[in-house]
Amino acid sequence: MEIKTVGIIGAGQMGSGIAQVCAVAGLNVILNDVNEAAIARGIAGIASNLERMVAKQKLSADDRDAALARIRGAVQVEELAPAGFLIEAATENLEIKQKILQGVERIASRDSIIATNTSSVSITKLAKSLEHADRFIGMHFFNPVPVMGLVEVISGVQTGEQALAETLALAKRLDKTPIAVKNAPGFVVNRILVPMINEAIFVLQEGLASAEDIDNGMKQGTNQPIGPLALADLIGLDTVLSIMEVFYRDFGDTKYRPAQLLKEMVDAGRLGRKTKRGFYQY
Repeated sequence: MEIKTVGIIGAGQMGSGIAQVCAVAGLNVILNDVNEAAIARGIAGIASNLERMVAKQKLSADDRDAALARIRGAVQVEELAPAGFLIEAATENLEIKQKILQGVERIASRDSIIATNTSSVSITKLAKSLEHADRFIGMHFFNPVPVMGLVEVISGVQTGEQALAETLALAKRLDKTPIAVKNAPGFVVNRILVPMINEAIFVLQEGLASAEDIDNGMKQGTNQPIGPLALADLIGLDTVLSIMEVFYRDFGDTKYRPAQLLKEMVDAGRLGRKTKRGFYQY
């Protein structure tokens, strides 16, 4: 099925980013949120991002205008019905996502694919609440969506082959690099990345090196563009801790225990860039 219109539920940072890349790729976008103000903020953010792309000569003014013209807001979920592909991009909460997805399924055509943008919630658990779980799939876009090239496409136990094929094709159409992933805590990238960050925090906790030397060592020794502690500050130490706690709980393996220093930093309110202080001051 050729997808012409994408419906996106959630006009926050992730949802608006997904809306932007869809519109730039030539797809019509219906952007849904709880009220007009939230939608207006999302579209204003997209307009600002596109303007920066024009200033950097990465996009023409005509293409900017065409992309914005392809996006329309919708407060009522019923307005998403024409979309051939729907992406839920609400908060990382199982119950909230289940409620939204059940509402979306009621108005979507049987041929439509329904996806959730998530970095942690189980696709199999979410699918359990849907009547047609074979058309449900996970899409983990990375933040910021217009910049980051990867999309993890996650199949739950119930996900059908057609849903997987169409989702991989859509990701490529958005000029992203998709990787097909089975459902498991952290999927692939976060499963590898976040424990590495946690291990760097253990190294700092044990006094083996300073934060600056740990980060410089990883940048120069493994060619990473940003050190793990600086990356933790960028992600948010509360988010890093939350992911590690999920791994520790769901895998039942002590190798995923969060570093005590990470817990202390979160308890102190030193969450990284968003609080101006984490392993570094901003």
